[in-house]
Amino acid sequence: MGLENFIPEIWHSAVLVPLRKNLVHAALVNREYEKELKFGDTLRLSEIGAVAVNSYTKNGSISWENLDSAQKSLLIDQQDYFAVKLDDIDKVQSNVDLMASFGAEASYTMSDTIDQHLAGLYTGAGNSVSALTVTAGNVLKNLSNMQLELDEANVPTGGRYIIVPPWYNQHLVLAASGAVSATATVKTADDGALINGYVGQLFGFNILMSNNVNNNGSTWNMMGFNRSAIAHVMQITEVTYFDKFEDTQGSGVRGFYVYGSKVVKSAAMVSCAATKG
Repeated sequence: MGLENFIPEIWHSAVLVPLRKNLVHAALVNREYEKELKFGDTLRLSEIGAVAVNSYTKNGSISWENLDSAQKSLLIDQQDYFAVKLDDIDKVQSNVDLMASFGAEASYTMSDTIDQHLAGLYTGAGNSVSALTVTAGNVLKNLSNMQLELDEANVPTGGRYIIVPPWYNQHLVLAASGAVSATATVKTADDGALINGYVGQLFGFNILMSNNVNNNGSTWNMMGFNRSAIAHVMQITEVTYFDKFEDTQGSGVRGFYVYGSKVVKSAAMVSCAATKG
């Protein structure tokens, strides 16, 4: 099937693009390590050890400790591409800028691929709560238990996020427990910034909703985390426009990108395998 549907007869000039998911994960992780990258590169992430605090006696001596450090490796092990072509006949007869529309859709699909990749990092969580069939009656307790896991792991209270599927968010909206009521009326984060998928705050979490929460059709693997938990790097390595092809009349655009992600602070993440109740 070609692009005959875009040849103007009674068609509206706007291109109907597929319904798009909330892409949230990449906005919530640590991206400070991004630089010029290529597939197969390894980034060495350094971290310092804990500093000991000792008691002091007047006129006593002090002991000096050597500062320990460690390194973690982040491998750039993912590479993907997109390539779309437009025949000259369709280009001439169409009443919209199809190549621009293709490029926008390719950009979204690329972001969606990375978003799902990041959602799969729940396996690196250092904390977890018991698998649960979640209902409106127990959803608040479930969320509170995830908060407790992070609290007991000394995870900073600022910059905590949890990404939930739409059905879990519906349970939060319907749930109520004493003075605590889960609502989905707040649309901006605590710094006033509008975030895609953001629905509100509860139990110290900025709650975001996405259809990309990892699932097998019956169990959703949610993860709550501090921004420091995941390091992510991504680089578009090539975007090439082709005015002509040797074997056909047309133009096209092709893009390559590489990326890699790693849970670098497992204690700063909690996971829960949730079944829709």
